[in-house]
Amino acid sequence: MNMQNLMAQAQKLQREITKKKEEIDNEIFPGKYEWVELSFNGKKELQSFKITKEGPISEEDKEMLEDMILLAIKDAFKKIDEETNKKMGQYASMSGLM
Repeated sequence: MNMQNLMAQAQKLQREITKKKEEIDNEIFPGKYEWVELSFNGKKELQSFKITKEGPISEEDKEMLEDMILLAIKDAFKKIDEETNKKMGQYASMSGLM
C-alpha cells in the first residue's frame, strides 16, 4: 500500500468519525425518574427540564426531588454514553483517534 492510499484511508476514517460524533451531538437523550423529566443533547448540554409532580412540594418531597433530579441526569448520561460506545466503539482501538 502506498502512502497516498494510506492518507486517503485516514482521511475517510476521520470523516466517518466526525460524522458519527455529529450524529451523537445532535441526538436528544431523555432522562426520567419519578417526578423529573429532562433531556440532554449528545454533548451533555441540558435541553429541557420538567417537574411532573402536581401540587405543592413539602420539605420532605424537596429532598426526594433533589435525588430524583440526580437520578434523571444519570439516566440521560448513561444513554449518551451507551450511544457513543455503540457508534464510536469500533474506533476505540485505534490509538489516538478518540
